[in-house]
Amino acid sequence: MFNKHKVLEKMDRSVWGGSESALSNSDAFDTRYERRYSRWYEQCLMGMPFHFVVGLPLVVLAPPLMMHGGDFWRDMAPGLATTLWAVGVAFLVTLFVLHRMTRFPGTQASMYAVPLVSVVFAATWALLLGAERFDESVLWGGYAASLLWFFLGYAGVQRFRRPRFAVVPLGEARHLVETEGSGLYRLEVPRLGSQRIDGIVVDLRSDALNHEWMRFLTKCTLNGIPVYQIKQIDESRTGRVRLEHLADTELTSFLPSPLYSTCKRGLDLCGALLLLPLLAPIMLATAWAIRRDSPGPVFYLQWRMGHRGVPFRIYKFRSMYCDIKGKEFASGEDDPRITPVGKVIRKYRLDELPQLLNVLKGDMSFIGPRPEPVDLSQWYEKDIPLFSYRRVVRPGISGWAQVEQGYAAEVDDMAIKLQYDFYYIKHFSLWLDVLILLRTLKTISTGFGAR
Repeated sequence: MFNKHKVLEKMDRSVWGGSESALSNSDAFDTRYERRYSRWYEQCLMGMPFHFVVGLPLVVLAPPLMMHGGDFWRDMAPGLATTLWAVGVAFLVTLFVLHRMTRFPGTQASMYAVPLVSVVFAATWALLLGAERFDESVLWGGYAASLLWFFLGYAGVQRFRRPRFAVVPLGEARHLVETEGSGLYRLEVPRLGSQRIDGIVVDLRSDALNHEWMRFLTKCTLNGIPVYQIKQIDESRTGRVRLEHLADTELTSFLPSPLYSTCKRGLDLCGALLLLPLLAPIMLATAWAIRRDSPGPVFYLQWRMGHRGVPFRIYKFRSMYCDIKGKEFASGEDDPRITPVGKVIRKYRLDELPQLLNVLKGDMSFIGPRPEPVDLSQWYEKDIPLFSYRRVVRPGISGWAQVEQGYAAEVDDMAIKLQYDFYYIKHFSLWLDVLILLRTLKTISTGFGAR
């Protein structure tokens, strides 16, 4: 028996992640489709080939041309060739990471161009210190050229690029609304007309999908127009995985990569060993300020639910007043029992620094879902289905929910937080961790989500 849902789901998987260019069709659904591409400047700014063909030579060659003249390649100074290779590799690494990061919701590449380029070129400079000779002025000239290229390029994309999707108004897709970053065009009949679109959004599980709509979607697929399932486009716009969209068989696909889990543990160890001596003066100053501010212990210890449901003791700097037994009161947003020093260390996350010890012990990672107190976690499990599934990865000092949502305490807020955690588990990767790390640095500087 013909099963339209299976056919459409196969079609959806075949085009998901396909062409990202904006396409347009002819004005009748039953006539020949014409494939048209988006505006030329969008193709230039968004296309990887443009960065390779124009950006790479410009960034590599402009600094030596300005500093050594047009004949630098004839009588190349010692170490210059090594420097040019280093600038080219640093440019490509930055391009690759930015390209991977921009797949995630709410990611404005121009915001992360400056810190990412700075980190990559600083690492390149540190590696070149071991070389016999290199041209430091050309290296930093390449750094300036890369900053200019990536910032202006991606800022231009954000300024002029607003994706537009055609929506098949059936099933859950009827409730889809526009966001600041994308527009919607609702289809009344199975045809696109002259509209310029980036893809079609449809609820493939809707029983209202008739043969006419199915033929329309098939022709769109054959002509290279992406067809997106409503839950996929919803996840890409919100950064959350709605629990009602989860099928029983889909939970198995949420298992994180064992290879990256192992690599991530190694990165956590190296990062903690490197940061502990660097942050030791700040931690000592924080401990001194806590002791001067109010009586009680410097550290606050609490049992939290950890990886695969194994409880562990988390270390934090105390930020609240203590009772006579030295027990900290229950925390809350704008709680008057937070000490003056506690308000500062909470805002800038300094109270989390002792958790570097938890990272060394293997209880936590730098990035992952925040661990909840054991008793609170058991309470959430009674009201929120699948809450314990977030423990399939190690808990983190910072996470996707923290940088997107901020502090959450109520059950309704925790249900939304769980949707963010499921998104993190589903897209568990180095690139998402790098994005969360950069957003965490922004959070620390702005104090967003302080509690």
